[in-house]
Formats: sequence, C-alpha cells, structure tokens
Amino acid sequence: MAYQHISVPEQGEKIQCLSGPDCIPDRPIIAFIEGDGIGRDIMTASRRIWDAAVEKAYGGQRQIAWMEIYAGEKAAALYDGDYMPEETFEALREFLVGIKGPLTTPVGGGFRSLNVTLRQVLDLYACVRPVQWYEGVPSPLLRPENVDVVIFRENTEDVYAGIEYEAGTPANEKLARFLREEMGAEFFEGSGLGIKPMSAYGTKRLMRFALRYAIERGRKSVTIVHKGNIQKFTEGAFRNWAYEVAREEFGEQTITEDQLWSEYGGKQPEGKIVVKDRIADIMFQHMLLRPSEFDVIVSPNLNGDYLSDAIAAEVGGVGIAPGANIGDEVMLFEATHGTAPKYTDQDRVNPGSLMFSGVMMLEFLGWWEAAKLVTQGYVRTLAEKVVTYDFARQMDGATEVGTSAFASAIIKNMGNGA
Repeated sequence: MAYQHISVPEQGEKIQCLSGPDCIPDRPIIAFIEGDGIGRDIMTASRRIWDAAVEKAYGGQRQIAWMEIYAGEKAAALYDGDYMPEETFEALREFLVGIKGPLTTPVGGGFRSLNVTLRQVLDLYACVRPVQWYEGVPSPLLRPENVDVVIFRENTEDVYAGIEYEAGTPANEKLARFLREEMGAEFFEGSGLGIKPMSAYGTKRLMRFALRYAIERGRKSVTIVHKGNIQKFTEGAFRNWAYEVAREEFGEQTITEDQLWSEYGGKQPEGKIVVKDRIADIMFQHMLLRPSEFDVIVSPNLNGDYLSDAIAAEVGGVGIAPGANIGDEVMLFEATHGTAPKYTDQDRVNPGSLMFSGVMMLEFLGWWEAAKLVTQGYVRTLAEKVVTYDFARQMDGATEVGTSAFASAIIKNMGNGA
C-alpha cells in the first residue's frame, strides 16, 4: 500500500508469516522506530552492530532491509502533532516484524503511554523479557551467573487494560453507586476506581506461548507467578487457567511440581518440563536467594512489570535488558528502558537493551549465527573493560567510551563468520 511518510525499501522482501524461519526471506524488510531522547544514538549504534553481524555471518547472502516508521516526537513533527499515526500500525500489520527505541511516556496527563497503545491496538499479548548475566557486567549479587530466566508477561489485560474512573467524575460516581448498592462493596468516598479484567482466553494463549518456547529452547521449568491467595478470581484464576493449558494441551511434555516429588522422587525425568507456581511477593525473594531454581516465568501484567525490572537489576539493570512484544500477527522488539532525555544526542549511553532486543529478533529470524556474533562481540568487549559510563563508574580499570565507540568495539570483537 502507499504510505504518506514511510518509504518501503525497493530491494527488500516482505515477511509473509510468523510461523518460523521458513517464512523469512534473505532480505527481509524490518520496520524500525528510532525512539525519543537517546533513541537516535542507540538505534544508530545497534543497527551498525546488527548489520555487521549479519554481514560477517553470511557474507552478503543475507541482509536486513531497514524501513523507518514513526511514533513519538518524531512522528508528531511529521504528522501534525500525531504521536501515533495510523500508518505506523498499518505498516506493522503489513510487514509483521519491527524494533523500536524508547518512546516518551508522560506522567499524570497528556496522551496515554505509546508503548501500551502499541500493545493494545496490535494485540501484542506477550511481553517477553530474557534476563541473564554476562561475565564482567557489574551486579549486586554474589553469584549473578545463576540468573538465567525468560519472563512472559501478559500484555493486554490486568490493570493495563486501562479501565479506570477518576474520583469525582459522573462515571466514577455511577460505578461507585452500583458497587455499593448492587454488589455490597465497601470502600472510601472519593476513591478512584479501576477494573482488573483477566480472562481464560488471555491467560491461556500466554501460557501456550511460554510452554512452546520452553519446549523449543530446552528449558527445564515454567513458573506461574500470581497473587491468587488474595485476588482469587483474577490472579487465582490466572494460575488455574495456566495449569489447565499445561495439563490439557501439553500433558506429554509437562509434569507438575507435586508430580515431580510424588511420582519421580524429586528427580526430573528427561524430556519433561516442570510446571509450578509461586506467590508474587515471595518470588522476589526467591529470585534474590535462589534464582537458579527458575527458568521460564509466566505472570499477569502488573506483577510481570515489577518482576522484569527487579530481576534485570540483578544482572546490570534495564539499560541492558532486552524485550519484545509479541502477538499472533505482529512482533515488535524494543528497548525496555526510558528515553533519558538529558542524554539526548550526547553519544554517551549504553545501547545494550536495544542491541540485545535485536539479538532476540535475529534469533526469531532463524539467523542464529548473527545473533551469536553480537553476543560474542559484547562479551569480548566487556572482557577488555571497554564500556559506556554506566558500567565504567562501577568497574576498576575501565576505559569509558561513548555509544558509537562502544558499537565499534563490539563489531571489532566479533568473529569472522558462522
């Protein structure tokens, strides 16, 4: 289709489906949103790294055809103040795979979070956050190497559904009256009110996705994290529905934690994934004291939001934490941190979060050799103690470099091919 401001690369090919690497052409068109604040610096650096890895891995036989699409402040300048133009959604629906830098999210007013809008409009129901430690990264843990989990956070329901009513408004008063008079609820006058929807449909598709991932990647366990001891009909239902998927759809590949001990004496049988659950608050303690016991985590939206950032802090922070928002028809990989506007165009910040989100993207494309080269270059650069300011201030004997120089060092430290 014709776009107003988006230029489709002539040499690239459209990805036709998301069912696996067989759908990926050698020159796929990948959409990218530069992002606000530090977005320009980290996107420029990361694209250099990804392109270099693809070139080194495949010697020109494969290449990404980049197509810029727009959201945030750059979109507002092009589309008469529209921070999220409709043709951005249309482009993602047509080309299926994209990657984005951080976008401005105002606090307390203005337009709603652009990140949440993208997830809701495109039904990107799974927020996928791998968290692992790389040798040399500063960490507050004694043994950060024990952290290696992938968090699947439900993206479209829970409090992020955005169903809330401001105190003092007619809609709030109408709902408050109904809750008190018809449902017998008790709460303080003048309360803001929100509704927390959780469905079997939303829960089951997330759990289904997480279990498929665990099977494909050879993971050992899937832990359902919830607050079902208190919120029995939302978070508790999330737990129960997730177990149903494991039992009814993946019975040949899974066992419960109870079965592990009652039938197998605590010894995990070959080819079986252990499905277990933990209360959300205790899970934070577990990830500090014994993180090696957890592998894949499945959680409702809000708990998953907290948990993702907390675990990322154990291995270097959200500045290097990758992420993706994935649906059945669109995949959008993303930096997981904010825009850091005070560092805009200073060529200073760590591109790690966006860079590793691109590694996730390369893995989805089936371009594992290129993905491994990026990680290899990163680990070797860390070993040389060549780092951006955020790590330099925590490391003895480090050489502090800017964003672009850090990217150059990573490219230099990649291998020479697959």
